[in-house]
Amino acid sequence: MKKKVCVVGAGRWGMNHIRTLDDLDALGAIVESNLDQHKEITTEYPGLSVFPNVFESFKESFDGYTVATPVETHYEIAKAILEEGNHVLVEKPLAMRKSHAETLNKIAMEKKLNLMTGHLLLFHPAIQKINNMLDDGKLGKLQYIYSNRLNLGAVRTEENILWSFAPHDISVFQFLIEKSPISVLSKGGAFLQPHLHDTTLTVLHYPDNVVGHIFVSWLHPFKEHRLVVIGSKGMLSFEDSSREKELLYYKKGIDWVKGEPVTREGVTEIIQYQPAMPLTEELRYFIDHLDGTPVSVSNGDNGIEVLDILEKATTSLMGSTHG
Repeated sequence: MKKKVCVVGAGRWGMNHIRTLDDLDALGAIVESNLDQHKEITTEYPGLSVFPNVFESFKESFDGYTVATPVETHYEIAKAILEEGNHVLVEKPLAMRKSHAETLNKIAMEKKLNLMTGHLLLFHPAIQKINNMLDDGKLGKLQYIYSNRLNLGAVRTEENILWSFAPHDISVFQFLIEKSPISVLSKGGAFLQPHLHDTTLTVLHYPDNVVGHIFVSWLHPFKEHRLVVIGSKGMLSFEDSSREKELLYYKKGIDWVKGEPVTREGVTEIIQYQPAMPLTEELRYFIDHLDGTPVSVSNGDNGIEVLDILEKATTSLMGSTHG
């Protein structure tokens, strides 16, 4: 039997949910509070129900919901959906507060419902390939990981760059490292709007001497979405913003010979992975678990973990503001 999903929010990213679910033949209905958009939506998707709010949608029955609304609305909307007894995928971040995310997760567990967070990159085939290579030991001991997520725009007025961009990278770090950071330090600058950071650099120290840093900015002359993973046996680089989207393995590093550090230069290898659209894979995964089978990727626990790190980074950031 085909599953039907109701999408809450028909903004820029919500429309991506709508189109993708339609392609997957799983689009059930749309909730959009802007009534001016209803005519446009019904023209593009004739016969589809469009509701002004999530409570009106409860008059019909759906297998699950996705929420792609402004982050400050996530908690109340997701809470209503869960209390109604529905599975839900909420765009990142799961909520504005860790405590709210914990409440949502508790409701989901009590009602045996799936609560997913839209940590899209966990479904990127290149990220999954990197994770497999770490598990297989191809990189040796993980030492250092960094991510640059840079662009000119899109500047937000309701959330800073850390909350807008960094959840992607934090979720990837947690996916690859599989441990919680011991310390989180963040610095940045607010230049365009008072007290709203445009650029931040966050350093995370993990157990076993693993270190990561996340550099995010929407005030940057060029687009760069790069992830670099350093291990004792080799290194990986993936730039999602490049046309080729190549995953490169560098068989190089530093060896100690008679107490002296010696550079090890090796070949550079292009690692093959099966291309796929992360949003399609994420929504397909959500649909596949609408039978109640628990989700293990990007679940409520993961959403709480990311918010915990975001809150710690924010506390650090507020003590080091420039601008």
